[in-house]
Amino acid sequence: MTQVRKRSAVASIMPATVNVRRSYADCRYGQLHVATAYPSGGGFDERTPLICLHQAGGSNRSFSPLLPELGRDRSVYALDLPGHGSSDVASGSPTIADYAGAIGDFVTSLRLRTFDLFGVEAGALIAAEIAASRGPQVRRAVLLSIPYSMQAMRSIAPREPAGDVVSNVAEEWQRFATTRGANVSMTAMQSAFADHLRAGPNGNLLRTAVQDYPVAQRLPLMRLPTLVLCPHDDLREQTLRAKSCLAQGSLTELGEYGNNALAGAPLKIAQLTKDFLDR
Repeated sequence: MTQVRKRSAVASIMPATVNVRRSYADCRYGQLHVATAYPSGGGFDERTPLICLHQAGGSNRSFSPLLPELGRDRSVYALDLPGHGSSDVASGSPTIADYAGAIGDFVTSLRLRTFDLFGVEAGALIAAEIAASRGPQVRRAVLLSIPYSMQAMRSIAPREPAGDVVSNVAEEWQRFATTRGANVSMTAMQSAFADHLRAGPNGNLLRTAVQDYPVAQRLPLMRLPTLVLCPHDDLREQTLRAKSCLAQGSLTELGEYGNNALAGAPLKIAQLTKDFLDR
């Protein structure tokens, strides 16, 4: 009997295996592509579920290094925003509120009573809009590199082709590669570049939505604990300005990291996120 208790004790402290699965969910624009991480032993309700939203011209692949860490004791949903990755394209000229509404459709389909949010760049503003419009349903939020004005966004909009395909892609890559930050691998940049090209004009639609979003009016409506992660990137001053609008915002500077901080410091950012969400 003593041996059984010992085996049980050992099993109880063994780290959970994290499953990552891909699926689709319906929204007002068709379907959203979702990467879901969760512990193998179930326990979906051990921690509040987390929804992750990427930058303009990106995809949920940017969260791939974080999913095995964040999914150890909670369900984590990393979504391709409409028109990005493998999600269907939004119709017309969507606003940040429209993107937030599409994510809200996903939340409703899962019948989530409460959830946390993690948003990067444009995804940070979508997270802010969800938090502002859904009130107490959102428990906590993590915002990384917040664009306060479109002019400061480092995301590069694809140019209209002017020559042969090979030359256009090569030129686009040279422009894109100049944004590479410290500790960001070439493999990560190539993956981000593929997402950038795939999003194409849909990335521009999201950038336009960011430009039109009334940041100063909407951020103060986030009346919930919010962690602002501020790398030393092209959006640093904008992020600090945005943080000043948050009633319950706390700031963590990531001065040793520059652009593409999510790719440059995924484990550090995952740990900071877990520490904040688990308080």
